[in-house]
Amino acid sequence: MRPGAVAALTALSALALGAAPASAPAPRPLPARMADTGGGDQLITAVAPDTGSTTGIVTWWDRRGGRWVRTGSAPARFGAKGLADGETRTQGTNTTPTGLYDLPYAFGVRAAPRGTAYPYRPVREDSWWCQDNASRAYNRWTEPRPADCAAAESEHLIAYGTQYAHAMVVGFNYERPVRGRGAGIFLHVDGDGATAGCVSVPADAMRRILRWADPGARPHIAIGTSGGATAVTRY
Repeated sequence: MRPGAVAALTALSALALGAAPASAPAPRPLPARMADTGGGDQLITAVAPDTGSTTGIVTWWDRRGGRWVRTGSAPARFGAKGLADGETRTQGTNTTPTGLYDLPYAFGVRAAPRGTAYPYRPVREDSWWCQDNASRAYNRWTEPRPADCAAAESEHLIAYGTQYAHAMVVGFNYERPVRGRGAGIFLHVDGDGATAGCVSVPADAMRRILRWADPGARPHIAIGTSGGATAVTRY
């Protein structure tokens, strides 16, 4: 991903949260109204009503014949403290970073759903995600956990059997990690409530997304608000 290229989620309020008046033309699909969708033929949009929201909608789209078509949607959960600009987010704030991100690979405690073509990494007993700012492995999957990455500052992935039954890595702060901005942002299965900063969806929706995702179509995820005021930075 190119660092520093700025785009915008424009006119998100026109997302299908309600029918358009009969006299008004139907709004173009959300991806068609965005300044940047990542350049591929698949896109996931995760939209909350505003930055203080902990719930919203995840929709996945395909571009067919030059037009964006909605393939599926599901209720979504966001960080317990809402959403924050991905460029200035601070680690440990329980906020979901807004922005346009790639999806480096999928993973899971359970085997990949039948039909999954996306790169899929199985979670093992010694699988950790390092979130220790002092570690050389910051914001990376490690097996085993390196000595310079404190267990208290990491996620033991296998311990999250529900949430990480199936998941995708969101490329926030991933290619060139900035210490203190945040680590371990995923699209994963719902837990008991709001997330610590990830985006989550029901288990069946996560399985459908994994079966749908085509690595050749270069899917991205765009996280924003229906107000359309949140800038999107590509990492």
